[in-house]
Amino acid sequence: MSELVEPLIVVGVDGSNHSKEALRWGVAQAKATGGRVHAVMSWEWNTNPFAVGTAEQADLVHAEEAARQKLSDTVAEAVGTSPGVPVFRRVERGAPGQVLVEASQEAELTVVGTRGYGGIKGALLGSVSQQVVQYAAGSVVVVRHRP
Repeated sequence: MSELVEPLIVVGVDGSNHSKEALRWGVAQAKATGGRVHAVMSWEWNTNPFAVGTAEQADLVHAEEAARQKLSDTVAEAVGTSPGVPVFRRVERGAPGQVLVEASQEAELTVVGTRGYGGIKGALLGSVSQQVVQYAAGSVVVVRHRP
């Protein structure tokens, strides 16, 4: 007998208003479908070979811990502490687009905002959103932020 598994919705979160809107949408979709949400935030260390200094292990731990705190704060701000569906927080090291494409492998649906903190302010679609739309394993929803 197979075990029923709640559909997984992966949501890319970077702390921007666009990602908060995507998280709210993902939680509403999970409520409608009996699903669960993985709020995914990536972090990277500067890999520029011309950067001054080298990363110490303590710096890497601090960067990851800062990402965990930012994700926790963003989730609480966007959907509160009791959103009505399971919302798991995942912090992964790597480029945001690649992390979300990899996370999409296990998801029924991947949700991203139209753009995050980077890029050109007036762009219709950010580079991370574009990468996820092109390479995600399954369906992708791009949520536009409404000011």
